[in-house]
Amino acid sequence: MTPTHIIELKMEEIAPKALWFNVFLLAAFAAAYHFLNEPLSFYFSLSGILLFLIGYLLLIVAHEIFHLIGFVVFGKVPVSSLNYGLNLKLGIAYATTNKPLQNHAMRKALLLPFWMTAALPTVIGFWLDSQVLVLLGAMLTAGAFGDFIMYKELRKEKNAAWIIDDPSLPRLHVYDQYPEHNKSAD
Repeated sequence: MTPTHIIELKMEEIAPKALWFNVFLLAAFAAAYHFLNEPLSFYFSLSGILLFLIGYLLLIVAHEIFHLIGFVVFGKVPVSSLNYGLNLKLGIAYATTNKPLQNHAMRKALLLPFWMTAALPTVIGFWLDSQVLVLLGAMLTAGAFGDFIMYKELRKEKNAAWIIDDPSLPRLHVYDQYPEHNKSAD
C-alpha cells in the first residue's frame, strides 16, 4: 500500500537550525535561572560539568525510551514491535515500532519525551536551584527539535490517519486507511 503522504526530516537542513535553537535556549534558560534563582552568579565546577555530561547521556537514552513507552501506551502496540538504537551515520539515537499508529497516538508519542526529559527536569531544576538540571532541560528541549517538526506536520493530517515510522530514516509514512504493512517491502 502506497502512503498518501511522507513526512521526512532532512537532517542536513535542520541540524544548523537545531544548533542555533540550542544556543538560544541555553542562553535563555541560563538567563532565566540567574534572574530567578541566583542573580549575578555563574560558576563552573568539575563535578557540575561531570554531572551535566552524565545527565545528558542518560536523558538522551531516556528520551528514546519515552518514545517507546508512548508507542505502547498511546498506540497500543506490542512490546515485541519496538526497536531502539543509534544511527551513527546520521548522528541520531532512534526508537521505532514496526506497527502503524493512528495520528493522534503518534503525536502523543512524539512529545512524551519532551515533557519527561526536558520540561520536567527544567521545572525540577528551578525548584531545587539546580543550574545543571535547568541547562539539561534546555539541551533536551533542543534535542526534541525534530520531534516538534514532525508533530507540526502531523497536525496537518487527519486524527484517524495511520502513521508508520520508518525503521531507518527520520521519516513518517502517512496512510488514510490502516496499511497492510509488508515488512519485506521496506
